[in-house]
Amino acid sequence: MEGPQFSTRAESQLYRSWGADVIGMTNLQEAKLAREAEICFGTLALATDYDCWNQAAGDVEIENVLAVLRQNVALAQRTIRRAVTRLTDSRSCSCRSSLKDAIITERARIPKKIRSNLRPIIGKYL
Repeated sequence: MEGPQFSTRAESQLYRSWGADVIGMTNLQEAKLAREAEICFGTLALATDYDCWNQAAGDVEIENVLAVLRQNVALAQRTIRRAVTRLTDSRSCSCRSSLKDAIITERARIPKKIRSNLRPIIGKYL
């Protein structure tokens, strides 16, 4: 699901008919940009509501979503604080060099201004 938005009841029922237990807003764009910048990327996803399929939980109301969202912010901050202590400086993942073969333009044809602007991201490949 492209976000931020909520499902309609029909969309929610469709996801359930497909066997989905959890739906969420995509972060595909962020993942693609991180990849292009050779940044490792992970997702921390925290639920805010039962979606509109669960009529026993009531309709999705923004006030309730915002209350859960505030709790999720605190949980995310605690989680990130703990995760950061476990990070290391060494990277053996492929994302550290994902742009190595991505530039197909002859280097001599890349204008100096563009080289200068892109140097922080792709300078090692120019």
